[in-house]
Amino acid sequence: MEARRLTGSLGAEIEGLYLETITDHEFKQLDDALMEHQVVFLRDQHLTADGHRALAARFGTPAVFPLARHFGGSEVLGMIEDTPTNGPDADYWHTDITWIDAPPKIAILAALDIPPYGGDTLWVDLYGAYDGLSPAMRSIVDALRVRHTQGERFWAAFGKATGVERLDELRTAFPGAEHPLVRAHPVTGRKALFVAGGFMASVIGMDPEESAWLLQHVQHRVDDSKLQVRWRWRVGDVAIWDERCTNHRALGDHFPQHRLMRRCTVEGDVPV
Repeated sequence: MEARRLTGSLGAEIEGLYLETITDHEFKQLDDALMEHQVVFLRDQHLTADGHRALAARFGTPAVFPLARHFGGSEVLGMIEDTPTNGPDADYWHTDITWIDAPPKIAILAALDIPPYGGDTLWVDLYGAYDGLSPAMRSIVDALRVRHTQGERFWAAFGKATGVERLDELRTAFPGAEHPLVRAHPVTGRKALFVAGGFMASVIGMDPEESAWLLQHVQHRVDDSKLQVRWRWRVGDVAIWDERCTNHRALGDHFPQHRLMRRCTVEGDVPV
């Protein structure tokens, strides 16, 4: 296996592995590379659905999307499809599903249909976002906790897709979660600024103006291009990333072209 670094902060392209039949030794190499580079990319994999599930299971317990599980769903794979009538809606920095007590730790994304132009995905280094704060600011954010909720944008999109009949039930079942603003990675031990885009509602113990200013300030850290990596997809590509120390965003510049991705996440632990 060879890992070719893509930027000075994060990201590596992996060569010499075939994920569909990966061995235990090869998986150990892959996992080590992921812990070092935070997000890894593999070309020409054409991972099957069964292979996708099996790869996720190597990292832990594949996760069913919480709302689907609430309605009895058991499928761990999800499709992300952009069309002229259902345009892209993930063009903002975020970490997945932080509105539950134990958000996912790993995500695996496979490219099934990619438009001729546009549709790249970006990732950003949350270790670097934390390290770039001044010592005085780090001493402040180290002690803070943030309320994470789905936000009205999420509920509006869900209601549009499935109907509004059971929204009140779901709001009660998934009221949000509290997480530290800075989390220690359970494997590397490094501190990461745990920001999550539109899911961060308020800083616990601060008045609304203070909270809004601080959340805007720390979220702005991920706009630093020196902390980012950008991947231009081809059909058959697979990206694997560590949700605990990265944010990502799927650019919407391919609209109205068709784009189809298949995703699986792996259950994580309560952030500390």
